[in-house]
Parts: sequence; C-alpha cells; structure tokens
Amino acid sequence: MRVIPHRRLVFKWLAVAASAGLLWGQGVATRNAEAAPRPAPSGRPFSARFTEVGAEAGLRMRFTSGGEKAKKYIVEANGTGVAFLDYDSDGRADIFLVNGSRLDQPPKDASNRLYRNLGNGKFTDVTAGAGLIRSGWGNGVCAGDYDNDGHTDLYVTYWGPNVLYRNTGNGSFSDVTGKAGVAGPPKYWSTGCTFLDYDRDGRLDLFFASYQDFDPATTPLPGKGANCEWKGMAVFCGPRGLPYGHAELYHNRGDGGFERVTVKSRIGEAKGFYAFTSVAADLNADGWTDIYVASDSTPSLLFRNNRDGTFSEIGTETGLAFNEHGFEQGGMGVTVGDFDSDGRLDLIKTNFAGDHPNVYRNLGKGIFEDVVLKAGLAVNPQYVGWGVGLADLDNDGLQDLFQVNGHVYPELEQSALSERYLNPRLVYRNLGEGRFEDVSALAGPGVAEKKSSRGAAFGDFDNDGDLDVVIMNMGDAPSLLRNDLPPGRHWVQMLLEGRKSNRSAIGATVTIEAGGRRQTLPVLSQASFLSQNDPRLHFGLGGAERVEKIRVAWPSGQTEEFGGVEADGVYLVVEGSGEARPWSR
Repeated sequence: MRVIPHRRLVFKWLAVAASAGLLWGQGVATRNAEAAPRPAPSGRPFSARFTEVGAEAGLRMRFTSGGEKAKKYIVEANGTGVAFLDYDSDGRADIFLVNGSRLDQPPKDASNRLYRNLGNGKFTDVTAGAGLIRSGWGNGVCAGDYDNDGHTDLYVTYWGPNVLYRNTGNGSFSDVTGKAGVAGPPKYWSTGCTFLDYDRDGRLDLFFASYQDFDPATTPLPGKGANCEWKGMAVFCGPRGLPYGHAELYHNRGDGGFERVTVKSRIGEAKGFYAFTSVAADLNADGWTDIYVASDSTPSLLFRNNRDGTFSEIGTETGLAFNEHGFEQGGMGVTVGDFDSDGRLDLIKTNFAGDHPNVYRNLGKGIFEDVVLKAGLAVNPQYVGWGVGLADLDNDGLQDLFQVNGHVYPELEQSALSERYLNPRLVYRNLGEGRFEDVSALAGPGVAEKKSSRGAAFGDFDNDGDLDVVIMNMGDAPSLLRNDLPPGRHWVQMLLEGRKSNRSAIGATVTIEAGGRRQTLPVLSQASFLSQNDPRLHFGLGGAERVEKIRVAWPSGQTEEFGGVEADGVYLVVEGSGEARPWSR
C-alpha cells in the first residue's frame, strides 16, 4: 500500500513529471499505460449472456449531446446518466433517462424520458403524463424518498439550475425545486449527486458536485491551446486549463425545504477538482455515511463524516485520491461492493484511455490500497471507461464487473489513430480470491456491440432473478441488455425500508451468509456513472438454497440481524422488524 502524506508534494512531483513530458500533452490526465499481460484463461464456463432488447422493449428515444461528428466544447462530450427505479411501486423496475442538448438548435423532443415497465418485457413512454418533460443540458440523476412518504423522488443535475422532482404517488412528479431551495447556483455545471442522511436524523439530505465553471464565451476553441489536442489532433479544450468545479451540501429541514450547509459542514473547503460521479456509503464502517467523488484529471475526493455535522476531505490520506503510483487520473464512474468477500466495502473507479481503472481494496479502518494489477483489471487500458457495476452477473455468489466504454472525441472515427469513438463493453468474471478474468467474448452479443456509452444502471427489469443493464449511448438510442442466464443457480433480492433511518435506507450496508460465503452490498443513491441502480440489492447464491443470516448496518447507526430466508425471492427488510418477509405488490 502507498499512502501519500501530503497532496502538495504529489502536485509538485506531478508538475516535474509533466514538464519532462512524462504524463500528458493534452487536457486530460492519462499515462499511456500498457496493457498488463493476460493470464491463461481459467477455462471455467461463464453462463451470463447479454442480448440487446432496447428497441423491442420500446425504448425509442435518442440521446442528444452536442455535435455528433465533432465536439466544439467539453460540455458536449460527457453524456448523461440513467436510472432503474420503481416510481409507481408496482414491483417492476422502470427506467428514467437523462438527456442533453446542443449548442445550436436542439431537437424538439430532446427531453428526459420516463418509461413505465409493463411487466411483459415492454416499456411505455409516460414522460408527459408524469410531468417530466424538460429539455436542457442534463447530466446526472439520483433517487431517494426525501420526504419519507413511501414514494421515490428524483434529483436531476444540469449545466444550469438543477431540478428536484417530488413523486406525488399518483403516477406523476411535481417540480418542487423552488420550494425546496436546491436548484444550486444558476451557472454551475453540476454532475454527480447523491441523497444521504449525513446527520442520522432520519431524513435524506442532498449532496451534489459540479464538473467545472464552464462558460463558452471564455473557453478556447479546439486546437487553440496546450490543453486542446489529443495525440496531435485538434479537439475541444479541457478539462485542464478550465475553472474547477465545486461541492455542495443541503440539509433536509423536514418541512419540504433544505438548508445550504456547504460552509457549515466544511464540504466547501475542498478545492481544485473536476467532479463526476458521487457515491454515499459508510466506507470506514463507523456507522456514519461518507461521500466519495470520482474526479477527472484531478485527485478524487473522500469526504469523511466527522459525526458532528462536518466532513473532512481525506482522499489522499486514505489512498483513494490517486492510483497505486500516486498519479491523478481521469476518473469517471464508481462502483461500491465487496469483490474479495471480506465483509468490507471496496471501490472500483473507471478512468480515461491510456490508464488502468482503480481497484481500491478496503484494508479496514478507512484505508484503501489500489490492487488493479493483482485483481487482473489492467488488461484493457485502451478504452475510456464510464458506467461500471460490481454485480453478480452469473449468480455464483461472487461480484463480477460490467463496464461500458466510449471515447470523447468523435473525430477519431475519421482519424489515422488506432483509437475509435465507438467501443465494446467489458465483462470481467470474479474468480474468487480477489481476481477477475476478462470474459467479454463469452458474455453475448450485447457486450460486443460498439457504442460510445456513458451512464449505466443495473437491475432486474424482467424480475427473472438476474441482473440486466440499461445504458446511455451518445447520439443514439439507449441499450437495454437483457441477461439471459440459464436456470440452475439461486439468488435473493432485498429491498430495505428504514424506520428510524431514512425510509429509502440509503447508506445501509447489508451482509448475508449463504453456502459458506459472505457477501456485502450497500444501498446507494448514485453509482456507476451519474446513474441510479435498482434499489433492490441482488445476491447470487450459486447452489445454496437458503440464506442463513442477514446483517444490516442501518444508516441510523443501529445494527440488526435477521433470520434466514429461502432462495429465489424478493424480501422486504424493515428496520426494527427482526424479520425479512417476502415482498410483492
């Protein structure tokens, strides 16, 4: 493990390396890292198969994100998030898709979209009836029941004012941004957001961060500066050289409104970053929810909850700001889980092309070690990685990894460089003992399909006991990858409901024991890349027909144990009930 004692020393070293031409000659952090040698294939069968069913399922919208053949400014390049959520509480995962815009005249139908799950493999567009028609430069989405009324609400970030949608419970949403006071500064380019209960009062507070202070009037044009090229090709400028972003925290007062506590909480003391995905989880297992922010071409951030209403930014001290060699990276997406089955929450972060992802193994007590080489995930540095999920794709009891990719420069499609704008997806099977194996070639045609993807969300849309994926594709329709996992392996899913905790149980950590194996997952409000996963936690059980024990560390600070449950069902786990019971609507 390498812990960097002081960030200024790192920046000094990086500046020396950069001046020597060792690190970058463009606007984004990359190391031109080579692929690690691939070990011999394990020869084990991999049964998860992903098939593209988006069009036949009825997901017919098209994402808009600036120019499609060339990008003039960086705001056109980063794309948007997506969400699985059950907005109408009928037991089926619906889909919400965030849309962008164009610098010139955007299409008239460039709105976010809500698709209701009909339960027969089909979705229907209910955006208008749900009150969610809205155009603009959308970015991220996070979900949670901020008013504890039993209905999932939405927060959507923008270049411009953000929007809070209250779920009315009758199939529609109401824009309550003004009443709640959470629009944020009007000129922010907000990206990552997450609901969390940082002070354990049972109400969901709101954190969001911005990528940068972007103003096209003061941003150089492609090729007009040192931060405006990629391997000799003129491209949009940044993020290096452009103004940094900000972090904001709002406290839920319980009367429908929020109070800005950015200064009081010390969140606002963090400076010098380009923020993307935000995740809130108890990363040091002290019973209080922390915040991690993946940052592009700047150190990533860990806000440790000080348990007194304040936070300290300690990404460097904990090993989560840089890679194993102390380099800052082009961080995009984040997933949180327990890839090595030791009961502690680990993080995996995707990065820009020419670099490896980070596999931050939790050593305990809030300290992490980047073990990407040992984990076998350094074999595909040629892609720009975005949405990512630690998820048991084949129900064998081990958390696999699914990653979507896509370059940011569409001009590559017409260039002499070997890189391309459209990339396939990646699937890594968890071999156990902390190691992964690239099985993308075995995971079906939906994985091989080439797109320039950004957000990805993971959930069981067809309620067949395996995890599917919805994906944002730049300038294209969304992908819905159905997992056609053959029968034979068991599973359980758990939906948590707080009582003393916030009703969504965001910030809870669940550990189960089944078949001699321990598995741990958190309840998150945002993960992947600016996206929201199905709130039902999915555990593969392999051959085990029963879960022997369930342990929940609730965001209220209480820990509760529940008795065993039978495999192949969805269970509602209510705080204080002492019993996990079958869940249906």
